[in-house]
Amino acid sequence: MRDRERIQPRAGRLDLLLQDLETKRRYEVELQLGETDEAHIIRTIEYWDIERKRYPQYDHCAVLIAEDITSRFLNVISLFNGTIPLIAIQMQALRMGDSVTLVFTKVLDELDRGYIDEDEDAESAPTDRSYWEKRGSRATVALADQMMNDIKSLDPNLELKYNKFYIGLSKDGQPYNFVTFRPKKSFLTFEPKPLNLKNSTN
Repeated sequence: MRDRERIQPRAGRLDLLLQDLETKRRYEVELQLGETDEAHIIRTIEYWDIERKRYPQYDHCAVLIAEDITSRFLNVISLFNGTIPLIAIQMQALRMGDSVTLVFTKVLDELDRGYIDEDEDAESAPTDRSYWEKRGSRATVALADQMMNDIKSLDPNLELKYNKFYIGLSKDGQPYNFVTFRPKKSFLTFEPKPLNLKNSTN
């Protein structure tokens, strides 16, 4: 846990701020007793927006936790999913003898958008190494180079391919993305992907 009851400028307090130790991704968590209401949804999104603007070097995800997330508000929350990284969790307290057990059920997961299609017009996403050095940093792009050196030991024909939303791989001029990189200011995200064996060569 990174923080709790975190004061937000002119916007109250954020219940919990969590951070993944490996990816450094931050989760802005709002808790509510009873049913989800409009104010809770607005606060969840507002605190997420404040934190991502204050700390743009991190990836951020809004998390809403309530005892009862009704179908009506689940539909409303779903409208934001894909535009805002949002997770909704329903929490229930169950008494078992003298003990109370908390059960958490994820009712809405973050929508993971796919990568830009490899066959799109290159003019729609022009990018090069300097683009990523400005978006991330020279140091984190250099980390991608170091990892690429290890990958090339498996296949010397592989090269880095700079796209607008990620750095992928290419082989003989064709996309070959069994791993992608996303350089940030202070770290590098490394994302393995399954290969389509029908289109790959040994």
